[in-house]
Amino acid sequence: MKEIVIATNNKGKVKEFEQMFSALGTRVKSLQDFEEDIDVEETGETFEENALLKAETISRKWNIPVIADDSGIVVDALDGRPGVYSARYAGEEKNDKKNLEKVLNELGSTSVKDRTARFVCVIAVAIPGEESFTKRGTCEGAIALQPRGEHGFGYDPIFIPNGYKRTMAELTAEEKNSISHRRNALKKLEGWLREKGE
Repeated sequence: MKEIVIATNNKGKVKEFEQMFSALGTRVKSLQDFEEDIDVEETGETFEENALLKAETISRKWNIPVIADDSGIVVDALDGRPGVYSARYAGEEKNDKKNLEKVLNELGSTSVKDRTARFVCVIAVAIPGEESFTKRGTCEGAIALQPRGEHGFGYDPIFIPNGYKRTMAELTAEEKNSISHRRNALKKLEGWLREKGE
């Protein structure tokens, strides 16, 4: 595959995809490379449904191969919330600080051992004339008692990955990228991409 479109305007995500695809000789484009502004409403109830919705809508519109992802955080003590509503958990304006404050408030005095959680990333691939599919990656951990760290974004300041005492926001970019939910989903996608390239 010579070229693929990543259905995002997020520069950080585009960079991650570019690094992986360059080794396979595939050029990456993002929604920023198109003049037309496309906003796909995420009406699905699962990460898989939302990722497929984005990938298939854009693939059909331009008749090109498209990759889209949907990601968020799942907290066991909150019955899986915020889940697919992670980006807008505290309101429509996508405020990271308010979102993580809401999670901490809802957990209240829940003990550390009961604050298990995971980041989830689902990547969907839609190619004209082929059946779409998804790959899921997770990063297991727990919710900290308070935000710590200056790196990352979203819920990183309150998420402590398994095997670490630091939050995701206290890790270096290299450390985070080696264990992240997106990296784990991309690893699963890499096998498929190599097959396509053979």
